[in-house]
Formats: sequence, C-alpha cells, structure tokens
Amino acid sequence: MPFDFKPCPIEGLYEIQPKVFGDERGYFFEAWSERDFAASGLEQHFVQDNQSRSIRGVLRGLHFQKTHPQGKLVRAISGEVFDVALDIRPGSSSRGKWHAVVLSGEKQNQFWIPGGFAHGFLVLSEFAVFAYKCTDFYHPEDEGGILWNDPEIGITWPDLGMDYLLSAKDKKLPCYG
Repeated sequence: MPFDFKPCPIEGLYEIQPKVFGDERGYFFEAWSERDFAASGLEQHFVQDNQSRSIRGVLRGLHFQKTHPQGKLVRAISGEVFDVALDIRPGSSSRGKWHAVVLSGEKQNQFWIPGGFAHGFLVLSEFAVFAYKCTDFYHPEDEGGILWNDPEIGITWPDLGMDYLLSAKDKKLPCYG
C-alpha cells in the first residue's frame, strides 16, 4: 500500500504519509487513492478541493460547518503549517480536546479530519500552499467558528516571535464554552 495511516490520540484523526518515489529528477506520489483509503477504513466521498496560499504568521480558523460537517484531507503542498483539529462532536469522550500535526511540502504528510471537528492552521514557513479535499460543499450560511486562542481549549500554538495575522472575521469568533 502506498500510504502509512497513523491513528492520532483522538479517535477518527489520522496522520497519513504517502510513499514518495524520488530520484535526481524529482519525486512522484499518490496523494489520495479511493481504494487504499477505503481498505484502511477511511471510505470517503470527496466533493470539493480547496487551496490557499498564505504568508508566515497567517492563522486561519478555527472553522466548522454546523449542520453540513465537512471531513477534510489536508496537506501543505509547499511550505510548512501547524494544523489543528478540535473535537466538537456531541457525545464524544474527547469533546473539547485538540490535536495538531505539522504538515510540510517536503515531508508530504497529510492529516485526515472527519466531520465534527473545528479546523485551523498557522503558517510556519515564509509562505505555504495548503490544499484540502472536502466531503461536503461549503455552505456560507452554515459556517461556525471558535476563537483560536480560547483559554478553555488551550491550544499550544508555536511562538513565531511575531503577532499572528488573522482575518477580521477570525478575530471576532466566539470562545468554545
């Protein structure tokens, strides 16, 4: 199988490392395979691909959709990001807990985040191109969010020696509790 699926401490989250084939000319790898993901228990139907480019210090999130939850397979195509998933699933034993993975274009690792999680990331490198496959379409009227630095959640964001760059909308998100 061209993927290594590593379960994370919170049930449902996986860090995924594709097998990268490289030589002096460059590299090749499969970023996603319906057959291989299904064989590992991650059978998903993706409906939308998104991509963003952000500079160092940009923090996007924590975002979720209320009644149309999106599962996301995320990765940094180039650069490096600190990627966070916060469990907001009703009845989950890990509700309110978070897990982070450093995703890098050099390592080509990915992070599977099922529906029911709030998601955000911080760009660690000079810039990063970030891509994600989604299991549901984006519904702007259904969007929700949680303040990135909610002390109740206590996400340990990396110190970049600078103020993070957030959208006006993300600065006004409510706390979790």
